[in-house]
Amino acid sequence: MAVTHTMTFDTNILIAYLDKEEPAFSSCKRYKELGVPFILPAIVEAELLAYLHWSMEQRNAVERFLEDNFVFVPLDRAVARMTAEIRRQTRLKSPDAAIAATALFTNTPLVTRNVRDFKKVPGLQAMTL
Repeated sequence: MAVTHTMTFDTNILIAYLDKEEPAFSSCKRYKELGVPFILPAIVEAELLAYLHWSMEQRNAVERFLEDNFVFVPLDRAVARMTAEIRRQTRLKSPDAAIAATALFTNTPLVTRNVRDFKKVPGLQAMTL
């Protein structure tokens, strides 16, 4: 898949990347080398950092990784309202609706391992690696 534009990431892709699972690891690495900007929804950062089995050192390393490699998009009023509308239309859980809203708000495709659920969102381009 030849992606050369900004992409929004779901939590499951970042977990796969951090676990060095293929093809997520090599694909993300290649896109980063090409200079493709990565979007990080606020809820994805919260979900990722909530992982209980990391040591403080591992958590700090993940925080640095996120800060160094992603454009953080907060859950502001505009995104919150889009989230509510998506949730009403699709019945997606709030975190997934917020991730979809961030991708729509930034006009970027969503990279996820859960394409099936995100296909319910009108106008959202969901893809996997």
